[in-house]
Amino acid sequence: MAVRIQSEPLDPGAELTGFASGRRDLGAVVTFTGVVRDNDAGDLQRLEIEHYPAMTILAIEAMVTEATARWTLGDALVIHRHGPLAPGDQIMMVATAARHRADAFQAAEFLMDYLKSRAPFWKKEVTRDGASWVAARDEDEDALSRW
Repeated sequence: MAVRIQSEPLDPGAELTGFASGRRDLGAVVTFTGVVRDNDAGDLQRLEIEHYPAMTILAIEAMVTEATARWTLGDALVIHRHGPLAPGDQIMMVATAARHRADAFQAAEFLMDYLKSRAPFWKKEVTRDGASWVAARDEDEDALSRW
C-alpha cells in the first residue's frame, strides 16, 4: 500500500506496470486517473492545489487503511499532485488490486470519493479574470455518503 503526494507529473502507464506486478494471487486491478478539466466558462488558466504535507499524507493513508479493512485488497496506491496544474494535466491516480473485481472496484470508488470530498487539499481556480477558491459540491458529498 502506498500514498504519494507530489508536484511532479505522474505516468499512469509506468505506475500501473509496477503496481502489483508479479502477484499471482490477484485477479483484478482497477485504476482511475483524474485529469484537470477546464471550467464551465472555458477560461481556466491553471488550478493551484495547496496542502499541509504531514496532515495530507496521514489523512489519505488512513483512508487507504480503511479501504483495506472494508474490502479484501492485495494492494492499493494513491498518488495526488499539488502545485499549479493546467487543464489536461493529470492530477491524481488511484489503483486497487484484489483477488476479485468487486473488491477492487468498490475500494477504488471509495478512495476516489474520499479524495474528491475529504482529502485535505485546497484548490484555487485561476482564470483571465482572477482567482477563486473551489467550493465543495453537493454531488461530491452525496457520493461519499453511500459509504
